[in-house]
Amino acid sequence: MKSFLNFLGIAVRARKVISGTELTINGIRNGEVKLVIIASDCSPRTKKDLHNKASYYNVPVVDTINSSNIKTAIGKDRKVMGITDLGFAKRLKEFMDN
Repeated sequence: MKSFLNFLGIAVRARKVISGTELTINGIRNGEVKLVIIASDCSPRTKKDLHNKASYYNVPVVDTINSSNIKTAIGKDRKVMGITDLGFAKRLKEFMDN
């Protein structure tokens, strides 16, 4: 969890992240987003919309981290983010799977 959040901060500083529900959904649609991160305390409707879109386009989703942890990691209050770099996405996914 800690290494995931640290690496997420690095991804943000490297500008490999888009944030916001609409931008993330558009990113999934046009193939830019390689991993979706949804805060666990996000609204049920937003979660459902993003899960549906991500599963349709075969994009993995991480939804087990709350927004306060995300805020601490990246310095901004965000509930929905899309990782646009395949290398960062794979590494973040590995951190969550372990």
